[in-house]
Amino acid sequence: MSGRVVHFEVPFDDGDRARAFYGAIFRWTLQDMPGMDYTIAMSGPVTETGEPEESGFINGGMFQRGPDTPRSPVLVVDVGDIDETLARVAEYGGTVVQGKQPVGEMGFAAYFRDTEDNVIGLWETAGG
Repeated sequence: MSGRVVHFEVPFDDGDRARAFYGAIFRWTLQDMPGMDYTIAMSGPVTETGEPEESGFINGGMFQRGPDTPRSPVLVVDVGDIDETLARVAEYGGTVVQGKQPVGEMGFAAYFRDTEDNVIGLWETAGG
C-alpha cells in the first residue's frame, strides 16, 4: 500500500564512527552494500530476505553525507509512481531535491523538500 513510511536514512560524515555509534547504542545490525556506498540498518529481527519478522518496526540505511544529499535523517515513503508523486509535490509547493534514481534492481528512490523545508524520501518498488 502506498503512503506508508517504509524506510529511514541517516547521513554520516564518518561511516565507521556512525556505524559504531548506532550499532552500540541501538544494537542495530549493520551491513555494507558492496558497490552502493550504503549501509543497511536492520533495527529488528529480519527474514533471510531482509524483511521484518514482526510488526512495529522498519529497517533503514546510512549513507555518506555530501553536498547534494540530505543533511539530516530522512523518512522514506512508499509510492506507486515516483514521477507522479514528484509532480504533485511541485503542484503543492514542494521542490525536487533528487529525481528518480534506480537502486540496483530493487526499485527507485527520489527526495523532495516539503513546504516546511524537510527532506522526505520516496520509494517505488521495481515492477510494482
